[in-house]
Amino acid sequence: MKPGENEKFKETVAEKEDRKIKAQKRPIRSIWFGFSLFGIVGWSVMVPAVLGALLGIWLDSKFSSQYSWTLSFLVFGIGLGALNAWYWIRKEGNEIKDDNHQENN
Repeated sequence: MKPGENEKFKETVAEKEDRKIKAQKRPIRSIWFGFSLFGIVGWSVMVPAVLGALLGIWLDSKFSSQYSWTLSFLVFGIGLGALNAWYWIRKEGNEIKDDNHQENN
């Protein structure tokens, strides 16, 4: 080996060792973590949508109108659920970003 190659080799080994140590310290996120995130997103959209539809059905049975309360509250529930899902996804994304930032420092 040439003198410069020896130092480069040492740096490469040290970098790989640092990455391995950081990976061992990192909490394990398995495929089940991904499924649970999908579950959170699904429930966070479905629950407000169903509750909105149920409220709309009740209002339609009590108050007649030319507009469908069921459809209106279903759309409102889906919108509220989408905002809720966006919140959860953004929260998880920020945690992953923070973890990566801490690892790089």
